[in-house]
Amino acid sequence: YSVISFLAMVPQTLFLLCIFFTIFLQLKSLHAQRQLQNFTRNTYDSTIPSPVNSSLVPALFVLGDSSVDCGTNNYLGTFAHADILPYGRDFDTHKPTGRFCNGRIPVDYLALHLGLPFVPAFLGQGGAVEDMIHGVNYASAGAGIIFSSGSELGQHISFTQQIQQVSDTFQQFIMKLGEDVATDIISKSVFYVSVGSNDYIHYYLRNVSGVQTLYLPWDFNQLLVTTVKQELKNLYNANVRRLVVAGLAPIGCAPHYLWQYSSKNGECVKEINDIVMEFNFAMRYMVEELAHELPNANITFCDVFEASMDIMRNRDLYGDEIVYIFLLASTGRLRILVNHQLVICTSYAGLEVTTDACCGFGPYNGWIMCLSPELACNNASNHVWWDQFHPTAAVNSILADNVWSGLHMNMCYPMSLKAMVVPVKQPDQNSK
Repeated sequence: YSVISFLAMVPQTLFLLCIFFTIFLQLKSLHAQRQLQNFTRNTYDSTIPSPVNSSLVPALFVLGDSSVDCGTNNYLGTFAHADILPYGRDFDTHKPTGRFCNGRIPVDYLALHLGLPFVPAFLGQGGAVEDMIHGVNYASAGAGIIFSSGSELGQHISFTQQIQQVSDTFQQFIMKLGEDVATDIISKSVFYVSVGSNDYIHYYLRNVSGVQTLYLPWDFNQLLVTTVKQELKNLYNANVRRLVVAGLAPIGCAPHYLWQYSSKNGECVKEINDIVMEFNFAMRYMVEELAHELPNANITFCDVFEASMDIMRNRDLYGDEIVYIFLLASTGRLRILVNHQLVICTSYAGLEVTTDACCGFGPYNGWIMCLSPELACNNASNHVWWDQFHPTAAVNSILADNVWSGLHMNMCYPMSLKAMVVPVKQPDQNSK
């Protein structure tokens, strides 16, 4: 038998080799750790877009898991890290930053919409108030609502621990700036929460501690949502007034589960997506309840599942923007901006690949995680999925546009982020 045939007969051997290879890459990456730390602490260098106009809010604070982690896990002992190539290859610096993506994550795009610089990871900044004044990202890959979710991957900062870090940051603001100024900054800033996927990927779906015998899916959802509700109340009690709560993506369509469930023709795993939809429904209802319970709170729920499924169903309408400039043009299914005699039309090349990850190995590239540049496709911009579980920057851009203004579809209820933070111009009573 050839080596390949032998490994095909003994998949456990290949799995162990991948584990050892991952450990090797971690040890290799330690050599560059100091350079990575210096890069993270100087996130706002000239290669990264800076806000052009004055910001709409004082700061952006981010809590959650790998969907929004910008480098927290670089400083933790864990297999859940993205500080090696090809992660970050299409980022502004073309370097790995700890983002689980080929480029930007949703909160990067939202920061620019808000007129803010990219916010640093909590563990990646110097700890001075000046480093955190425009916001902090507390998100940690592997983190879940349940404390032990994702623990088999190594260290992570759970959602509850992140809330405590937020409290510590607020105390620093109060000591440095005074209570009135700190309260004003906190109440006017935006807090973005994206958490819950690891409670299914690394806990419920793996049936850790026999959880499936203790909780039916709906009961488990209620346990998670109740916990999130209490943590959001804790943020409110700390003077947080602007909250964006993101739902879960269609995990059942992730390449890992297409591989694990031996999907035919790339069909999503219905039983997993049903659980996700139930969770999102419960989260949306909880957000509506909080909006009525908490005076002066602006809180909205953004259905990432709904928006992601729209991208996959209508993939030809999304993808790389292609700009055409004509002297004259007819209208069609293009966005058109008329400027005197010029007509600028923007169409989309299409997200051609909706099932296979750009980076990985095995069926749908969902068996082995993204370990090296050799496992990555050449063009991530026409893929929905970057690796086993995470979308590409192209998808993140679309989702962020929807969160901001509902550009492609309305996915946030009851309001978009733009509606939350941009003042509504009142008509001039004196004008007629």
